[in-house]
Amino acid sequence: MQEKKVDVAIIGSGTAGLYALGKVKPSGKSFVLINGGELGTTCARVGCMPSKALIQAAHDYSRRKVLGRYGVEGHDGMEIDANETMEYVQDMRDTFVDRVQSNSTDHMSDEVLMTGFAKFVEPNLLDVEGNLVRADKIIIATGSRPVMPEAWKKYGDRIITTEELFELEELPRSMAVIGLGTIGLEVGQSMSRLGVDVTGFDLLDNIGGIEDPEAASTALSILRKDFPIHLGHGAEISHDDGHKLQVTAADQSVAVEMVLASLGRVPNVENLALENSGLELDDSGIPLYDKHTMQCGSSHIFIAGDVNGETPLLHEAGDEGRIAGSNAVSDQITSYKRKPHIAINFCDPNICHVGKRWSELDLDQTAVGEVKLAPVGRALIMGKNMGVIRVYADKESGKLQGATLVCANGENLAHLLAWCIQQELTVGDLVQMPFYHPVIEEALQAALNDLYEKVETKNPGPIAELAPLA
Repeated sequence: MQEKKVDVAIIGSGTAGLYALGKVKPSGKSFVLINGGELGTTCARVGCMPSKALIQAAHDYSRRKVLGRYGVEGHDGMEIDANETMEYVQDMRDTFVDRVQSNSTDHMSDEVLMTGFAKFVEPNLLDVEGNLVRADKIIIATGSRPVMPEAWKKYGDRIITTEELFELEELPRSMAVIGLGTIGLEVGQSMSRLGVDVTGFDLLDNIGGIEDPEAASTALSILRKDFPIHLGHGAEISHDDGHKLQVTAADQSVAVEMVLASLGRVPNVENLALENSGLELDDSGIPLYDKHTMQCGSSHIFIAGDVNGETPLLHEAGDEGRIAGSNAVSDQITSYKRKPHIAINFCDPNICHVGKRWSELDLDQTAVGEVKLAPVGRALIMGKNMGVIRVYADKESGKLQGATLVCANGENLAHLLAWCIQQELTVGDLVQMPFYHPVIEEALQAALNDLYEKVETKNPGPIAELAPLA
């Protein structure tokens, strides 16, 4: 069988693969981009973008509840056509998928874009459904898929994941959301606001991956206003009367028309025949790799994106694709400094994690600043004065370490804090920065002021005054 020989083979045309391609293509090296399944990224097809379209529609509709405060008459009679809502979500989804493809794979010839699933035959040799590719360097960027327990598959299309969610033409009257991480919370709240009778379940004792106990308690009390949430017990599913599914966790049970399985994602590695790659694998079957180079051991193989099972976020996949692509076309392996962690849940209010998480902090050496959103003027005017901001700093140096936010506009505040952490700024540096009035950022200012009082290193000049000229 004839072999196609290239300098670099990229397996997967999702976010990580396309970002890797962005570094490989300009290098002049020969390459192939191998893709099994549908083109278009997870983000555009079934992740970030259609979910945000759904969230926005549900959020805007839910705002009718505050219109009476402003003297808007008729708000109680407002209705939403959920079928049209889903058409809108699907139209937006198709727009984003088309944009991804039109800027990438649509213009690639069959010589460089191979359709099919790849598996290793040898460390440098891939079989793409009968076509052989020999590559000097290989980048694994095959992404991930939603977890679906085998025992639940017998219930057919009454149990869905995000792979099917955005294909729905009609919404069910009732739904159980099992798994209340980012996707579960976003979808659960949105569906509830669109009129679906939603019940949430999670095996864990918290939601949204929140580790900070104060933030976790606050988020739970707020989200429970949208739909019932049951924590701390695994959910079991059984038939009810043939028309519904019975979802039970401990002493809580509900009959629903549909279940959203939101149990996380699993890397797509099982069909790669990695046993032929020569790579050392961890207990989950993922190649061991260096997150600063994306190189697997000392081999010619790199891994990037969701497939490494580390942090399934688009911006992380993009960075990892760039790193993998750069090193795959270079004569020398370069280690790159990774950016501070940032994760955003777009439920209302936003739930955000920045920098070090609660479990990563040395609590004996950490100062914590806090402000509750209830009295914040701008939040009160917006009708969003609920939540809490928690910021963390090294007690001795005053250097900002991280934050957990449960608040309106958290998506924006999280970026500001991540930028400050990357610049290694201290709390003293931050409190001397300008804050306008009245804005949500004033809530962050109050949290930072609280934090400043608890750190040992102070900047020159009292906190309430301008910094002195040098």
